[in-house]
Amino acid sequence: MPGRWSGTLGQACRPDRTPGAPRRERKKGPDVGDARVQPTRHVVVTCLSVHALSVDFGGLRAVDGVGFAVETGRIHGLIGPNGAGKTTIFNCVTGFYRPTSGRVRFRDHDITNFRPDQVARLGIARTFQNVQLFPSLSVLDNVLVAKHGHMRTGVLAEGLNLPFVRRQERTVREQAATLLAFLGLDGIRRQPAGSLPLGSQKRLELARALALDPTLLLLDEPASGLNTSETRALAELLVRIRERFALTILLVEHDMGLVMSVSERITVLNFGRKIAEGTPPEVQSDPEVVKAYLGETANVAGL
Repeated sequence: MPGRWSGTLGQACRPDRTPGAPRRERKKGPDVGDARVQPTRHVVVTCLSVHALSVDFGGLRAVDGVGFAVETGRIHGLIGPNGAGKTTIFNCVTGFYRPTSGRVRFRDHDITNFRPDQVARLGIARTFQNVQLFPSLSVLDNVLVAKHGHMRTGVLAEGLNLPFVRRQERTVREQAATLLAFLGLDGIRRQPAGSLPLGSQKRLELARALALDPTLLLLDEPASGLNTSETRALAELLVRIRERFALTILLVEHDMGLVMSVSERITVLNFGRKIAEGTPPEVQSDPEVVKAYLGETANVAGL
């Protein structure tokens, strides 16, 4: 019985065609030169990653299996109620604490057991909840202390005041002056740090951290004690710092207005555990975050 597929073996790979009918055009495959350009994908480069981090103080577990990653070039918020474990994680990252378990990685380095000075030399700088300045030193000298580690001199060379030592000192002083001018502190460079108002002391601590030439800046409650206008100015300053120095910033802060306005991604802790992570809008609407901050029936608009 004749079917659709008939003819000799040579014809078996094509259907019958009525004599005289025009041949069907075969569809040509895509030419190599006409290949579609694939859309560019955003490559995520991790600057800092925390893996299953736990910290015990005696019988108290302050941090319980926390993990998150901070993308290079971003401002990443780390928030949570008091006692959530935020500063404890900062102290593990910067070498002040040793975690009970888990790992901390900075770029290609496992820094879990690094000392604070080793962490700083890798390119991580931090500020503290309570301002940690040298109150009797001038504003300029506070910044120069941080710059001292970048000088390649020795006791003998400095004692003899050799020309290359003087050149390095001039360079370091110029860099410190540039930092102070950027942060609006140039006019008070000779004043003792202890005589400054809190807002200026916070900026000075930022200047000292930036003097280390970091690639990752950890800020522990930089808006603590600041009024509304100072906090608004700080938010603008953090964005400028990120852009000017090409930094990645990990920010711990209780001022939700500040965090939500500058952070591109936020990790939320509660009682030592991570309860949420995402963009500011995602975090604001997360039920667990609302519950942790405001209670069961609170309105998310207040967060």
